[in-house]
Amino acid sequence: MADDHDNTPENGAFPPESLLPYETWLEDAYRGVMLSALEYVSREGLAGEHHFYLTFRTDVPGVVIPDRLRAQYPHEMTIVLQHQFWDLNVDRAAGKVSVGLSFGGAGSILEIPVRAFTGFADPSIHLSLHFMAAEPEEETAPEQEATPAPSAEKDAEGSAESDTSSQVVSLDAFRKKGPSPG
Repeated sequence: MADDHDNTPENGAFPPESLLPYETWLEDAYRGVMLSALEYVSREGLAGEHHFYLTFRTDVPGVVIPDRLRAQYPHEMTIVLQHQFWDLNVDRAAGKVSVGLSFGGAGSILEIPVRAFTGFADPSIHLSLHFMAAEPEEETAPEQEATPAPSAEKDAEGSAESDTSSQVVSLDAFRKKGPSPG
């Protein structure tokens, strides 16, 4: 039995069906949080222990990454923005994010349409946002090779772990090992 303060519909379904596009509004709001964080970091840099995990579909039209990364991560990839990245740019009008990273010593500028992102996380504060990505291309036609980076001296944020599903670029080789809490 539902009372005046119980929002569960009579049939017990939750969440109730809505004629308003709340899911779309929430998705847009969460993407806005991600874009605001990236814009802030592009101007001010990362402070303290903050760092970002950005997960995106590599098979969405408009994603520009090196061919070797596309071959290694044909569907989804996670990059980490922490110590060594450059030229982070958010273009809301064009609906894309670009950033310079180095993979295996080769610097590249990655371009990622906002609609390709499936996740944003800042592990330092346990923040994790998940998004619905745009539909991938029917037949994957790779975009042009990512723009070579002007600064090869900035080294990789990680070496990629091998798997055909979602991938996280590992930073373990670059992390400072401190005393373990005891």
